[in-house]
Amino acid sequence: MSKQPSVCDEQVYNQIYKAHAESLRNYLYYKFGDMKQAEDVVHDSFIKLWSKCSSIIYETAANFLYKISSNLMIDTLRSKKVALKFEKGLTITPDKEDPYFHLRSKEFRLQIEKTISELPEKQREAFLLNRIDKLTYKEIAVRLGVSTTAVEKRIAKALLKLKSITELKKYTI
Repeated sequence: MSKQPSVCDEQVYNQIYKAHAESLRNYLYYKFGDMKQAEDVVHDSFIKLWSKCSSIIYETAANFLYKISSNLMIDTLRSKKVALKFEKGLTITPDKEDPYFHLRSKEFRLQIEKTISELPEKQREAFLLNRIDKLTYKEIAVRLGVSTTAVEKRIAKALLKLKSITELKKYTI
């Protein structure tokens, strides 16, 4: 029987960090809508992993991290209401278009961002995991601990809400 790697081994711990920190941060960002808060929770989660490393089995370390971070997130959500904010830095469009086009595009982008931020947490999370992280429905289902059908329904409902915004935009241009 082969010996299991120990999470308390610094190289193993670093390997776990490299394998899961970014993914965990993105997962939390979709939940929080706040990159700084997500990074803080990832940091706290890895501190807890290190403090409990002797009782954590290597194969369950990722599950432990997601569970701890979810619990920390719930604690934070209880203390404040979160609105999703998107990072700036969108691509600049060429100056060929008129200023009115830029204004309409900006307003439309803000409306879509607002709509996404107002989606129920479960819909927003599934939608962003699919559209930003490019995860399949099955991968999202495993990560969230729900069925693939539940993920399909959440994303479909999110898309319907976004579609209503784009249809509304057709009539206001």
